[in-house]
Amino acid sequence: MGKTAGWLGRLGSKLSRMEARLAARRAVVEAETAGVGPAPTVPPVPPAAPVPPTPAPGTAAAVPGHPHAQHPGLPERPHPASVVPWGMRVAAEVSWRLLMLAGMLWVLMKVISEVRLVVLAFAAALLVTALLQPFVVRLRRLGLPRGLATAVTAVLGFVVIGLVGWFVVWQVMENLDDLSARVRDGINELKLWALDSPFHVTEKQINDIAKNLTETIGTNTEQITSAGLQGVTVLVEVLTGMLLAMFSTLFLLYDGARIWGWVLGLVPAAARPGVAGAGPRAWRTLTAYVRGTVLVALIDAIFIGLGLYFLKVPMAVPLAVFIFLFAFIPLVGAVVSGALAVVVALVTQGPWTALLVLGVVLAVQQIEGHVLQPFILGRAVRVHPLAVVLAVAAGGMVAGIGGAVVAVPLVAVTNTVVGYLKAYSRDQLLHGATPIGPGPHGATAIEQAAREAGSDQRA
Repeated sequence: MGKTAGWLGRLGSKLSRMEARLAARRAVVEAETAGVGPAPTVPPVPPAAPVPPTPAPGTAAAVPGHPHAQHPGLPERPHPASVVPWGMRVAAEVSWRLLMLAGMLWVLMKVISEVRLVVLAFAAALLVTALLQPFVVRLRRLGLPRGLATAVTAVLGFVVIGLVGWFVVWQVMENLDDLSARVRDGINELKLWALDSPFHVTEKQINDIAKNLTETIGTNTEQITSAGLQGVTVLVEVLTGMLLAMFSTLFLLYDGARIWGWVLGLVPAAARPGVAGAGPRAWRTLTAYVRGTVLVALIDAIFIGLGLYFLKVPMAVPLAVFIFLFAFIPLVGAVVSGALAVVVALVTQGPWTALLVLGVVLAVQQIEGHVLQPFILGRAVRVHPLAVVLAVAAGGMVAGIGGAVVAVPLVAVTNTVVGYLKAYSRDQLLHGATPIGPGPHGATAIEQAAREAGSDQRA
């Protein structure tokens, strides 16, 4: 056993010396390849090597067997971060920040979906407040106290909204029987027109279609019943949201300035001046959007309603009110309300009247898009049509009709706030203010320090 142990010890020492010679030879080859020249002969590694000092940033690590650790005369390797191309470093920095923002937005959307009723009620309260606040200001200028001016404005506004809703329901209930009879007559006329049309439609095919519809309704009775129950739940949620919106509107009208001051108190002190300047501009944008939308919707409802009335389309007034309400949903609302008017004209007055109604709707909407909106809204709400389409689609996917209504004013307000904050930051830098946020670090800080040192030397 003693001989075996001695033989193993000698073999281990030989292997250690061989490893040291191979490391030295590798260092020489790397030095010749780099163009430095032959390196000096390196003696064998001693049994106990001292612990090397910690390398400074930007130098090679002193690892056993590393050529730079054994040959201090060789050029130092650059810092790993400085070897990465600038574009890749910028892309990496932007990427992880975008990932953080995407994660934050995802969590925010989840929270909003859980409390969607509260969020939509408060958003509706903001829109109604933007519409009613000028009346409060005028009453205050006439000498009324703040509480009385707020109460008068809120009561009158809620009464008007309630009367509009009651009028629509009353007109629909009053004309429901007549409309049903006209719908049956219109369906019969369409049936006769289809039989006489050049499409070669037979009465048997029409009867089969009617039979299939009847069977579909009969087999889906449970689904229709559950949909009705769900409709009751939706009605309860709508009433709850209306109450929340009414209370929120009342407090925003009465105490809006104090609420805004409390919100400013939550903002960090360094960013508070910029946010304080962006808030009034955002509110002016929201007010301009709401006023312009109400005025444009009112003009659409009046002219299309007059067209329906002169063409003797039943329920012209309720249809005009529907057109006014649907105008608050950008893009989609005009299409849906116009299609509803055309369908009612088709089933009650026939295809020619429906074509005339379609012409009236398209003419009014073209005047709205090319004359009314640019003239009334002006430059107060500057949102690209593509942003409007994407905002309406995203809002509808997240929160349904309420989300589609709120999406466009939210985008308009965000555009105003971002533009003001960019201009504010630029003005602050021009006046010599210290930029907010951390300074450069890592390889970026090294490069910036080198550029500053070079500029100092040239100066």
